[in-house]
Amino acid sequence: MPELPEVNTFQRYFDACAPGRTILEVEVHDDKIIRNCSGTEFAERLQSRTFTGSYRRGKYLFGHLDNGHHVLLHFGMTGDLKYYSELEDKPRYERFAFVFDNGFRLGFDDPRKFARILYLEDLETYIRSLPLGEDALVINEAEFLALLDKSKGQLKAFLLNQKLLAGVGNLYADEICYQARIHPASNPQKLKAKDKKLIFELMRSILNRAIERQAYYKDYPDDWFWQWRVEGHSGPDGKGKVKKADIAGRTTYWCEPWQKLIV
Repeated sequence: MPELPEVNTFQRYFDACAPGRTILEVEVHDDKIIRNCSGTEFAERLQSRTFTGSYRRGKYLFGHLDNGHHVLLHFGMTGDLKYYSELEDKPRYERFAFVFDNGFRLGFDDPRKFARILYLEDLETYIRSLPLGEDALVINEAEFLALLDKSKGQLKAFLLNQKLLAGVGNLYADEICYQARIHPASNPQKLKAKDKKLIFELMRSILNRAIERQAYYKDYPDDWFWQWRVEGHSGPDGKGKVKKADIAGRTTYWCEPWQKLIV
């Protein structure tokens, strides 16, 4: 599932090709991923509309329309965007395409059909209905710490809770815990104040560094846990081993005794 940095990369791509272009038509090949209306209605509502920009909140990307409405692009596991002009460049698993007035198309490719596309008349009502917490790169330290102080579960469960904090997923949560040297199953309420602030700082730093690298994993720093997050791998100091277990309902990796369990 794409996490905040990956969706931020999609947003940059969308912003580079869609805003300011009138949609002549929407070609819908398979409307399974269009969840709140038929493919025909989706195409009709978007015809002659113009994208004016975008908004990202966590893992959700919304395209602004000139009538105040929005299109949600939630990518699932395999969703992708492709901007092209020649039909031979059409993505193999394109489910629909916005056809713009400049002769180009923005196709939505999704081999496994796990994406979720919605036409939204009221963005704020939709966000409240999820509900979806503040974006992990927008929330300030005081707000973050207040939420963390109230959390009664495990640290990783808090980081993954999209109702509280939007955008952090499984891989980045493990990276944050590793760099903080705190076990992901630790009790947030038992953490020292300095550790809580460190988690906030690392969250922002890790997400921003991933964004700078356009969420291209091969460009991530060599000392990130991401690079050797394999069960049984030796710890960073040559001691200990990487462990794996189900924590907060997700497959989780950590390094013992590098990361301390605080309960």
